[in-house]
Amino acid sequence: MGLFNWLKKEKPQPEKETPSTTEQNDSLLLAMPMFEKGGTYSIEAVLQNLQEEWGYQVEGRDYNDTTAVLTVEGTMFAIAFMPAPIPTEDIQNTAQYAYNWKSVVEDVQEVDSHAIVSVLSGPMDTVERHLLLSRILYAIIATTPTCVGVYQGSQTLLIPRAQYLDYYEEMKEGKVLVPLWVYIGLRSTEEGNSIYTYGLADFGKQELEVVNSSLELEELYSFIVNICSYVIGSDVVFKHGETLGYTAEQKINITSSTGVFVEGETLKLAM
Repeated sequence: MGLFNWLKKEKPQPEKETPSTTEQNDSLLLAMPMFEKGGTYSIEAVLQNLQEEWGYQVEGRDYNDTTAVLTVEGTMFAIAFMPAPIPTEDIQNTAQYAYNWKSVVEDVQEVDSHAIVSVLSGPMDTVERHLLLSRILYAIIATTPTCVGVYQGSQTLLIPRAQYLDYYEEMKEGKVLVPLWVYIGLRSTEEGNSIYTYGLADFGKQELEVVNSSLELEELYSFIVNICSYVIGSDVVFKHGETLGYTAEQKINITSSTGVFVEGETLKLAM
C-alpha cells in the first residue's frame, strides 16, 4: 500500500503526542469541515440528508446557513459557519501526522472558510455521539462539493473528502469508525515498526502502543484497528498483566508503562 511505503522513507518524526485525559469525555465532540473557493454548506440540504439518509428526527427551528443549534434524540448539536480558514499553523502542525493525506498542505491552499461542528452531552452514549458527529460531517461533505475535508485537531486528524465518503457503508451499519475517530500513528525505524493510538482516551480507554515490532506496518495497522474497534464497541478495558489474541493459542502480553510515542501511561502490546 502506498501510504505504508511512504512511511518507510526517511523523514522528520513528529513530537510525542499528549492526550488531555484518560477519562471518558462526555462533554463535547468537535470537528471542522473546510471549504474552498467561496463555497459553503446549505443547512437545509444537510438536515435533509440527516433525515432521509440516516433516519434522524432533527428537532429545533433555531437555524440558518450561519448558525444552527438543533437536537437529535435529546442530544444537542451545533453547526457554525466561520468565514475564514483554519490557521495555517494548526493545519501544518497536524499535517506532519497525516500519512493518509500527504498533499493536505497543497490541497487546502484555496480553503477560505470552515465550519465548527459540535455534539454536546446528552442521553446518547459515547459511540452514538461519535456516530452522530460523523454523520453530520458526512451530510455536509456529501451536499457541499467545495468541502475538501475535515480537521479534528484534538485527535491529530486530517481526513480528506474522499476518505470520509468511503465510510458510507460502515456508517450506515453503525460500526465503530476507528480511522475517523482515533489517530493511528505509524513509525518505521531500523529497530522495527511501531504503531500507537491517539484518541482512545475520548472513550475512557488507555492509549495502545506496539514498539519495535518485526511485523509489517500493514499487519500492525490492521491489527490495531480491529483491537480499537473491539475496545470501543464492546467497552473493553485491558489491564496490565493480561493477554489478548484472536485464538486460544495466541497470547499477546499487555503491560502498562510510560508511553513511547504518547505522553502518559499507555498499554504496550508485545508483538
